[in-house]
Amino acid sequence: MLVRLDVRDARADLGVRLGLTSVGTIGPDPVADTVRSIIETVRTQGDAALREYTRQFDHATIDEIRVPRSEWEAAAALTPPEVRAALELAGRRIADYHQRQVSVPPTSFEADGLTVTEAIRPVDRAGLYVPGGRAAYPSTVLMTAIPARIAGVPERVLCVPPDRDGVIPAVTLAAALLADVTEVYRVGGAQAIAAMAYGTESIPAVDVIVGPGNAYVDAAKRQVAGAGVVGIDGPAGPSELVVVADSGADPLQVALDLAAQAEHGPGGTAMVVAWDPNVLDAVVDALTGYLGTAERADEIRSTLSTGGRAVLVRDVEQAIEVANHVAPEHLELLIDHAAEMVPTVRHAGAVFIDAPTAIGDYVSGANHVLPTGRAARFASALRVDDFRTHMHIIRATPDGLAAVGPAAATLADAEGLAAHAASVRRRMRS
Repeated sequence: MLVRLDVRDARADLGVRLGLTSVGTIGPDPVADTVRSIIETVRTQGDAALREYTRQFDHATIDEIRVPRSEWEAAAALTPPEVRAALELAGRRIADYHQRQVSVPPTSFEADGLTVTEAIRPVDRAGLYVPGGRAAYPSTVLMTAIPARIAGVPERVLCVPPDRDGVIPAVTLAAALLADVTEVYRVGGAQAIAAMAYGTESIPAVDVIVGPGNAYVDAAKRQVAGAGVVGIDGPAGPSELVVVADSGADPLQVALDLAAQAEHGPGGTAMVVAWDPNVLDAVVDALTGYLGTAERADEIRSTLSTGGRAVLVRDVEQAIEVANHVAPEHLELLIDHAAEMVPTVRHAGAVFIDAPTAIGDYVSGANHVLPTGRAARFASALRVDDFRTHMHIIRATPDGLAAVGPAAATLADAEGLAAHAASVRRRMRS
């Protein structure tokens, strides 16, 4: 169930799984190739391609791609009161946390007669992707729509894969209403990313696309961003968790946290790292016992069969070293003095101390759209600034031009850019 590895083998194993080491000859990437074809077909055929791909991949026949507001309102009315209350609590906490991200004043710098300030602007139109299929994800609606709203984005567009009846889950639509989404479309997968990037007859193009998804969604986001069509958040693909556990950790708690991440579906990582082999044995036993009676056990086992790992290391420092190498989406520290070890963590989407990752998924207030696939080395959790741009406003006084203009002209001459130098000198004379 969990592949047992020592630290040396774990590093090599991770390299093979994530393409970090060369193994044999590099061949074509079937996911990337499939996604490239989907994007081009949607770009050229528009709504017709969306309907065909929805029939092919979601086994649903859809006529009206845009979900009318009346369906949202009906869904909200059908949502049980306790679910609605939980969504409202989560929404308040997400809003409160993300509101603090806009409270930092814009950068301002003044010296030698030159002033540089920032003008912060929201994008005009944001695309929000929320997965479907195996489960409904109203929490992801809140996590993507609320920061966009706080950023001041006027148009917040949601794409969700429909079920076989062409319907969006009621709880997802209820969350869209609560989060003040402006449009909802019943389309998912790479085709939804292509539609939001290039636009179709029903879906006008957006400026930025955010949200998690499977390998096809992640590949589509990378491709449209690489084409310079839209901006995206950090890569947010299949779910990942690394648990660093000592002998005081509850084996069943570790097992449940691993199962919870594996529950998201194939392609993810669920890893426990310990320096006591008895801890690894206890976690494996607890996981085996839980899966004997668990719902969705087959799905969890399927993910664990490829991404489940139990890694034996020398000590806690080496455990953190492994975690930094993995750079996981989620990192749990179930160890004594966990807070003291946080400064040694360099790469993780989110770190959990005395809290299961499911708290971060729903109600901590922090965003659960996190970088995966080792992208935590350079990317961060979804935040308000993913929906905003920062413009420099540069103003010079005559004294400022006299003070720094000669240096600018000299540098322009050194680079062989005569018109640059001439433009500066002309402004200085005037």
